[in-house]
Amino acid sequence: MNLVIDTNIFISALIKNSSVREIIVNSGYNLLFPEFEFEEIRRHKQEIIKKSGSSEKEFDILLLRLLNYVKIIPANIILNYKRQAFEIIGRTDPDDIIFVATALAFNCPIWSEDKHFRKQNKIKIITTKDMIGYLK
Repeated sequence: MNLVIDTNIFISALIKNSSVREIIVNSGYNLLFPEFEFEEIRRHKQEIIKKSGSSEKEFDILLLRLLNYVKIIPANIILNYKRQAFEIIGRTDPDDIIFVATALAFNCPIWSEDKHFRKQNKIKIITTKDMIGYLK
C-alpha cells in the first residue's frame, strides 16, 4: 500500500526511537515522501540533532537508514496536482499542499498528526494510532 508520510512524522522518527520509527522500518508500506520536503529536514538538521541528543554523524547514519524505507517522490511527478491540492487544502494550510498533491498523484492516504488535514474530506488521513492498529 502506498502512503504519503508527512515531514513531522519523519522528523519524529529522527528525534526519538519510538513507535513511529518502528512503523517506518517494519510496516512494509510503500512510504512516499515529497522531494520538496527533504529540504525541510536539511533546514532543521541542527534542531533535530539537538532534540534527539545525537551527534551529527549519528543523525546522518539514522537519516540514511530511514531513507531506505521511504521513496522520495520527485517534484515533477506531483507538480500537475498542485492546483487541485490547493483547492483541497491551500486555504487551510498552504504548507500541506505538497502532501495532498503527492496523495492525489498516487491515489493514497497521508500519514499525519496534523489537524489541518482533518478539515478536508478528499484525502484519507491516517494517524500514528491508526498505523499501530493496522499493524496489530
